[in-house]
Amino acid sequence: MAYVGAVLPDEVPLIGIPTMLVSLEMTMQTPTQIELEGVRKTPELQAAIDGSIAELERLFGRITACRIVVKGPGERHQTGGQHQVSVRLALPDGREVNVGRTPKQDERYADLTFAIDNAFKRARRRLQDQARLMRGQTKVHEGQLVGTVVRIDPSGEFGFLESADGHEVYFNFNSVLNGGSSSITPGTRVHYVEEIGAKGAQASTVKVLGKHGLRV
Repeated sequence: MAYVGAVLPDEVPLIGIPTMLVSLEMTMQTPTQIELEGVRKTPELQAAIDGSIAELERLFGRITACRIVVKGPGERHQTGGQHQVSVRLALPDGREVNVGRTPKQDERYADLTFAIDNAFKRARRRLQDQARLMRGQTKVHEGQLVGTVVRIDPSGEFGFLESADGHEVYFNFNSVLNGGSSSITPGTRVHYVEEIGAKGAQASTVKVLGKHGLRV
């Protein structure tokens, strides 16, 4: 059962309703769709999302569409008590920002406010990267940085690092030096150089840290 293009009264319970779509096109400059699943719509939730979207609009005024999905920690989602919040922004020239995949086993995501704030924080970082790229600016961090591998694609061809400041950085296994790709697993610490590619932040010259570098 779905509701599209209308904001339902706050007293309507969402538990047991598969999805609810809330259109914010009348209140936001950007055509926006919010999908709530297993989460009750409240004025506080509405205000938090409205404010976060408005901040993205101030950062980059050319967002062409926005879709937010908020899922509650119901057992049928198998989220382990975590809220799942994804943010997808459509940008000019077919570009987009897509934030999702809540980290597993992170108790902070049991707090809906934290989950929303963190998702939009990641979206802001990626939107800034895309804005720089579209303005023709290339951002390169000189020298080597230290990051931690957080996940690897099932294909084994690429994965993502988490930087010291918490943002995610794409890397391809072809960029791993000295045959170190065979030893990379989630949790592996690496040196890398960060640059901006066609899809945002990416790592080049990735090098697995030796045991002496685990505390860097």
